[in-house]
Amino acid sequence: MNRVVLPDNDLGWLNHLAIRHDRDLPVLRELNDLYEGTAPLHYIHPEILREVGERIQAVSLGWPMLAVDPLEERLEPLGFRYPEADEPDPDTPPEELASATADANLMRVWQDNDLDEEAQLGRLDALVMKRSYLAVGTNEDDPDTPLVTVESPLEMFADIDPRTRRVRAAIRRWAEDQDSLVRLPEEYATLYRPDATIWYDRGPQGWREQGRDEHGVGEVLVTPLTNRSRLADRYGRSELTAPLLSLSHAANKVASDMMVAAEFHALPLRALFNIGEDDLVDDKGQKQSALQVIMGRLLTLEGAGDGSEVKPYEFTASSLSNFHDSLNQLAKHATALVGLPPTAFGVVTDTPASAEAWRAAEARLIKRAERKQVPFSGSYERMNRHVRRLQDGDWDPSARRLETIWQDPATPTRAQAADAVRKLFGDGEPIITKRQAREDLRYTPGQIRRMEAEDRAAAEADPVREIVRLNATGGAPPTERVPVTEPAGVG
Repeated sequence: MNRVVLPDNDLGWLNHLAIRHDRDLPVLRELNDLYEGTAPLHYIHPEILREVGERIQAVSLGWPMLAVDPLEERLEPLGFRYPEADEPDPDTPPEELASATADANLMRVWQDNDLDEEAQLGRLDALVMKRSYLAVGTNEDDPDTPLVTVESPLEMFADIDPRTRRVRAAIRRWAEDQDSLVRLPEEYATLYRPDATIWYDRGPQGWREQGRDEHGVGEVLVTPLTNRSRLADRYGRSELTAPLLSLSHAANKVASDMMVAAEFHALPLRALFNIGEDDLVDDKGQKQSALQVIMGRLLTLEGAGDGSEVKPYEFTASSLSNFHDSLNQLAKHATALVGLPPTAFGVVTDTPASAEAWRAAEARLIKRAERKQVPFSGSYERMNRHVRRLQDGDWDPSARRLETIWQDPATPTRAQAADAVRKLFGDGEPIITKRQAREDLRYTPGQIRRMEAEDRAAAEADPVREIVRLNATGGAPPTERVPVTEPAGVG
């Protein structure tokens, strides 16, 4: 067996990763085209396409998009936290609250890098094209806010060590449009190594180094956001599996056939008997072929040549119900394959009878979203450890215990969620704290901090009323409950 020899210099790694990325790009582009609905259709004979020309366009039902989007819509991170982190002092001024907890710091970096929007795009690319990437870099203008970007697998590739499961090196390549009169390099690249990030451009003589950042972290500052990785395949797999795609191609074929049938059979076809080829002319006297006449939904049948009169006839229009039944059956198989309700593809219209029935129909989709949260959390947490390393200049051991807070992938109504929290935090001895109740209601950390500040302001304005309320609702521990005494002279 041939032993793989890894490059021993930066330029060698650049060329090695570029070759591996080029080998992977055709599959990634095909998956992207399938999601966008621009991939060529299957199961349609080329002769049929040539026959109908541009008159009938092939139909794409977009099932790959409908299979991926509902899953991505249920993956929404709300923040990050340390499990053992203490709550900040209630007296902490609001302007210092952001630096009082690591959670607030990480969310500040997250928002400063526009990851509220960018991370969503990364999760979508990971579901469609097997993976996307999170890249971290130093920020010369603000060292406390490292640069974090989300990269497409069409532009970035990372080599993973099969022993440590960590990234050994990564490359990002992109091209610039040549709109300027000044001739610019057409291709650029960034090479990520454990102790440095290096920038290149490509000229007539090949790759040329343009600069480098010697960060000395000891790890490649690129984290793959991998979908459906396997023990023997750490580079991930797409949600657009072969069974789903075969069903999607079949449905597109049936839908295209339905449009052809609608063109030729669903509308009444008229016929003229005792008409020959020499009689087929348009309004300008130009001779037409039989196919051109058929395209106009007029069938001509030549007579016996005995001068018989022309006889018109109209055929009965065809029904398209057989196509509808085929699409319904394919939709049921496809939605069962991806764990979606039968109505997700817009073909089956039998909606569940109640909210409980609807939730039961979404059970597999909810579980799939919860399973996706586990590996995606690991990628976000590793990215945050890189952020803390650039901020602090050293590794934070407690950062290995970071947790990612996710939006509930289920779809309970607002009233159902509030009722469940009220039962846990209601009358009597509460099971959860007020902060936990607000987290369960999926308020963001910023909203919770603002509500807590308003609670403190209300307590300062009327302390006695606040004590009474806490004692009545169990908001304070029994040892902290203060009995309310009647004023002197009463009773």
